[in-house]
Amino acid sequence: MCILAFAWQAHPRWKLVLAGNRDELHARPAAPLARWEDCLPVLAGRDLASGGSWLGVSEAGRLAVVTNLRGYGAAQPDRASRGALVSDALSGKGRYAHPSDADLADFNPFNLIVADAQRASFLTNRPQGERSELAPGLYGLSNGRLDEPWPKTMRLKSAMLNWIVGEAVPPEQLLDILAEDRLPNTGVRTATPSDAPREPALSPIFIRDPFYGTRCSTVVAIDDTGAGIIIERRFAPSGNSIGETMLRFAW
Repeated sequence: MCILAFAWQAHPRWKLVLAGNRDELHARPAAPLARWEDCLPVLAGRDLASGGSWLGVSEAGRLAVVTNLRGYGAAQPDRASRGALVSDALSGKGRYAHPSDADLADFNPFNLIVADAQRASFLTNRPQGERSELAPGLYGLSNGRLDEPWPKTMRLKSAMLNWIVGEAVPPEQLLDILAEDRLPNTGVRTATPSDAPREPALSPIFIRDPFYGTRCSTVVAIDDTGAGIIIERRFAPSGNSIGETMLRFAW
């Protein structure tokens, strides 16, 4: 997941709304959004290379989403998979379900948002371990710091704000906002750590590239009664949609 907008207790009906894109190598295997048979409370896509996830919800009343954090050099391959932060948070089991400060050092740089019915929190391990509870409001996150004003992050936040204050329209409309691809590609195929400062100016919300691009768009909305919906739209290397899944759940 490389960009998202997150509205926490900022909508008159929806307690929580999240809209985001996962950008990844198209060759990296992944399973689509589903209820996990080996952990039925979890609804998420699954990274088949590591077994974790990038975004999901749990009918035990949890949400988690992770993004990579750039600008700290190349990822170290011997580190734990950042997807474990999401899968453990959702299942409530495993070493990283409630990570200690020492546990955060196990991972390459990351940003993590976790939420339940009462609170939402932000965690990161760069430049040092940080945890903060999120006040009601609208947040944007990509591969920089929380609310860092990257152009694409600001555009997605603005679009989410327009949806919040606009007429009563279903959350599914946010999928169309996530499809904006009017800016140039990032050039991730040849990127190096020194390229990270160029990404804010070069990256669109939706990355259309046959090698590394937007793999799926996801919207989560949970209302004040705890009734929720999660929708995932998946894409081929061409950028064309190849499937969509919608699941309902309750907190």
